[in-house]
Amino acid sequence: MRRGIAILLLVVALGAAVWALARPDRRGEPSASLSVAEALRGDDARGYARAVEPRDFSFPADHGPHPEFRTEWWYYTGNLATREGRRFGFQLTFFRSALAPLAPKTPERRSAWATRQAWLAHFTVTDVEGRRFRSFERWSRDALDLAGVKAEPFRVWLGDWSSEAAGPPAGGTPPMRLRAAQEGIAIDLLLQPGKPPALQGERGLSRKSAEPGNASYYYSLTRMPAAGTVSLDGESFPVTGSAWMDREWSTSSLGKNQVGWDWFALQLDDGSEVMLYRLRRTDGSPDPSSSGTTTAPDGAARPLALAGFELEDLDFWQSSDSGARYPARWRVRVPSEGLDLEVEPLLADQELDVSFRYWEGAVAVEGTRRGRPVRGRGYVEMTGYAGSGE
Repeated sequence: MRRGIAILLLVVALGAAVWALARPDRRGEPSASLSVAEALRGDDARGYARAVEPRDFSFPADHGPHPEFRTEWWYYTGNLATREGRRFGFQLTFFRSALAPLAPKTPERRSAWATRQAWLAHFTVTDVEGRRFRSFERWSRDALDLAGVKAEPFRVWLGDWSSEAAGPPAGGTPPMRLRAAQEGIAIDLLLQPGKPPALQGERGLSRKSAEPGNASYYYSLTRMPAAGTVSLDGESFPVTGSAWMDREWSTSSLGKNQVGWDWFALQLDDGSEVMLYRLRRTDGSPDPSSSGTTTAPDGAARPLALAGFELEDLDFWQSSDSGARYPARWRVRVPSEGLDLEVEPLLADQELDVSFRYWEGAVAVEGTRRGRPVRGRGYVEMTGYAGSGE
């Protein structure tokens, strides 16, 4: 979802417009003031395409841009470790938001600064042993090569933060090299394609509310083998691990009575994955559009409706910065898969202090599948807990 669904979170179109026009490359860490939920409601969808029915996906083309939609994102998260066992989590996400719909008869603007697209990117690193979480944000515009995306060869970038093809596609997906660095924190990772794309929802149409068109086109690369380096304050750590990529594009997603979501991407050591998201209404109840997907070791994906899984909050953590109170440990049950899991953050404080405040971080998983022990790693994202209508 996000982010996402992502992340996916997502791009605040008005805020992106203001900041992109004011500063081509914004590198600060502002106080959170914008609302994810308001951005994704998309009250005025005139002139934009909408996700209303399933479509045929085509790779590698669909890794690239869909400018006829208002918003889209490329969302990478993952768990990494050194040979000695030191653990890290990372997030690198790119959001595109249209400032105006495509209009074939609109006169061409000759300025090199002219653009219809604003860009936002988030970068975080969780240092589990050091008990540190660092987050960064950038804004830019789709002009002067400051930010953008292309399908072949695949590349999405904002400044020197990027994900780009590192070889020919295998089954439509190339290996991808992720690079980001700021204030002494950096990642340089090579992600292999891993499993084929898992289509979320109804053959890739992920409905987020009952209103027609409040949906996204959504697929995931649920297990991408990763290797490279994490750098912290001048020290470089060779790491390996596993990443997850979410891709969504839409024009509107959330309904008027929805305030946020809890999103889970879990990679289990039996080779399977679980993605769940709980959309929350203003009264705190789960929205019927909440859903998920399980992916088998062979890559076969099976959708889950809200009735197909149970998500119980077991503990809570309150941010000293925002005052937001987040769930901090969960029990996840998927009866059809025989799964009974406990999910716990590797650090309690993985809250991003960016233009809209949300929690996204690395988690550990332990439980059983049909009575047999199973463990894993993953990422959880929570929006709508920090006020501002989120």
